[in-house]
Amino acid sequence: MRSLLLTLGLRTALPSLALLLAACALAPPTAPASSVARGAVATETAAATRAALACLDRGGSAADAAVVAALVAGVVSPVSSGLGGGGFALIREGASGRVTALDFRESAPAAYDPDAASAPQAPPGLSVGVPGEVAGLVELHRRWGRRPWRENVEAARQLATKGFEVTPHTARFLARVPQLRPAGTLGSLFAPGGSPLTTGATVKIPALGATLEALGERGAAGFYEGAVARAFVGAARGAGSGITEQDLATYRVIERAPLKASWGEYEVHTMPPPSAGGLMLLTTLGMIDPAEARGLDPTRPEGAHLLAEIFRGSLADRFRHVGDPAGGAGVEALLEPGRLAARRRGIDPGKTRAVEAWVQEDKGTSHLVIVDGEQNVVSLTTTVNSPWGSRLYAEDAGVLLNDELNDFLPRARAEALGLPGAPGVGRPGARPPSSMTPTVVLRGGKLALAAGGSGGMRIATSVTQVTLGVLAGLGVDEAIRRPRVHVTPDGALLLEPGAVGPEGRADLERRGERVKEEEAMNAVQGVRLWPAPEAAADGRKFGKAALQGSSGP
Repeated sequence: MRSLLLTLGLRTALPSLALLLAACALAPPTAPASSVARGAVATETAAATRAALACLDRGGSAADAAVVAALVAGVVSPVSSGLGGGGFALIREGASGRVTALDFRESAPAAYDPDAASAPQAPPGLSVGVPGEVAGLVELHRRWGRRPWRENVEAARQLATKGFEVTPHTARFLARVPQLRPAGTLGSLFAPGGSPLTTGATVKIPALGATLEALGERGAAGFYEGAVARAFVGAARGAGSGITEQDLATYRVIERAPLKASWGEYEVHTMPPPSAGGLMLLTTLGMIDPAEARGLDPTRPEGAHLLAEIFRGSLADRFRHVGDPAGGAGVEALLEPGRLAARRRGIDPGKTRAVEAWVQEDKGTSHLVIVDGEQNVVSLTTTVNSPWGSRLYAEDAGVLLNDELNDFLPRARAEALGLPGAPGVGRPGARPPSSMTPTVVLRGGKLALAAGGSGGMRIATSVTQVTLGVLAGLGVDEAIRRPRVHVTPDGALLLEPGAVGPEGRADLERRGERVKEEEAMNAVQGVRLWPAPEAAADGRKFGKAALQGSSGP
């Protein structure tokens, strides 16, 4: 039997997996592309995909194109990401094969008080973390970029200054979730007179264009120092935050060792803590028997129930054990094969285990995947957390502020669960736990999959299921299209509408599942070069994908 090896500062043998999932009904259509190509792009917006392809065509590296795409996405879809947020990235170097993880997650300011932040009616400023996106993109460019930094910023600057079209995803949020519309000046731009803009309407944000101009000229200093930093800090402090300009000036990107799993001929690289997404992916790989996996279908009651039980256990691990690694938390013991085997034996196909309800869940995000002609790969997730982040706006800078510190586990809740020392509890300087799951899979040195997703706590469940499907032999587009299974913070089984018919739902309820159906607002983007070039972006959020040299999005 082949073995699954985890590299987490040690190497541990786990059972091998033949991860073949049955095909099932189609989810909303994706935007696939497949042909011979030099590079590939998959993002959540057509504008970001076009800009990234143009960068590759002008000789840019995968890192250059990822910077371009992330900045453009933050301009055209601020409901999900932007300069005021942060994220994670996995980078695979084509020449050396080395895979690196960059952590540019937001951090708590030095004056952060976790008890005050989790108190009822806490002021919104207490949810604002020190933003890491700009630092992360600057570091990505410094280490792997080829084009001048200013050129990479230009596409986003022009869109903010001259105007961009409202994306379908943003328009959907504006129309359906009025209580989450942005406030103040930003609200007047996207919902003038209280009437939300629709897809294709033009928006200009001159203040953001000026900030991007400063960023292009001065690099990170154009954001973390001077007028932009003062505007960000002023907006946060005006809403109750203790953040200071010193917090911004001292922010640093952290390089981390990816979690690595060898499965047969594949190497799976994914994000380590403070992400819990990679933990869920590798936990799932270690708990599904190969013979059982061949017939696993998430749209059938037995398949949906099994995946839901695995995901519940992994989420429990997250809230008990995952936090900022600087606090000493690790995940090695959680992936020990004996532990996973015991947990698998404990899953009853006819019953659902009761779970404690978790308090909070992370939310929005945007993911992109870029591959260049030298097989350099960037899989990058960025976020402001809730739709429109904290909805606080640094008006003079045109920057929306995140609410990432809401992702900490409140101390009172941790104590109620009997976990007073849980590493996910907030503290000054710490980075909150996350579900973001950028992943890179190799086979014989060739890219078998680069993927990641958006959608809060549904990121990890989505990326896990897509990765399983691709490793099982499905195309990227087909794996992304399939309906997916999720679990909610209170342990309910969440299905996409129509994924399981009335008889299947009744079956699940007999097993003790509390079944809910909800429109999918999560999305996965994926690219591979082996066995043939393919790029696919998730239709659930109207994503766009293209191969360099083929027809664009």
